[in-house]
Amino acid sequence: MLVEELTCITLLLFLYHNGAEANKKAMACEGESVRLKCDLGFIKIIKANYGRTDRKTCASGKPAKRVSDKKCSTSASLSIMSARCDGRKICTVPAENSVFTDPCPGTSKYLDISYDCIPAKRRIICENSESVIKCGKGVIQIHHANYGRRCLVPCPRKLTTRCDCYSPQTSSLRSRCDGKKSCQLSASNSVFADPCMKVSKYLEVTYSCKN
Repeated sequence: MLVEELTCITLLLFLYHNGAEANKKAMACEGESVRLKCDLGFIKIIKANYGRTDRKTCASGKPAKRVSDKKCSTSASLSIMSARCDGRKICTVPAENSVFTDPCPGTSKYLDISYDCIPAKRRIICENSESVIKCGKGVIQIHHANYGRRCLVPCPRKLTTRCDCYSPQTSSLRSRCDGKKSCQLSASNSVFADPCMKVSKYLEVTYSCKN
């Protein structure tokens, strides 16, 4: 089993460093949804903008005044997309003002994304549980962590089925775990505070073992 896991990780690393599944692009016009997918590895958002930076994209049938602004951007686009999609294999996000706010009223906008598929392991720890992430070879490198609920796993749903509880913990876990051979984690409100009351949460971590 260990040999099979190491072989799979080695293959992912080979494909990633040789450009396979890397530098993917995705785009959705305002009112549509963008769909990101990684057949191998996990999503890592590189660039994101909800707005408009040219006059051609999503311009069909639009009045000239609605596509004339080429300096329309949402500064929080990257953090919003990262919170929703990093560490997932498939992610769908609506290109709507309700998600990103409206950076330029009256302008027809679109969501423009660049992302990679990174080789990594994923650990899910249900609320009020503990687990250990470790590396047989190398040391831990955290890629993404979220304490909340993005509806990826069948952790108990005793409270609600809400799927938009985002509380990124990447920086916190990097300072706690990066460079170590093993790291014990606890998924609880006492550690991360409660990002969404009355929601059954879990700690979701994607990481790799760095030489």
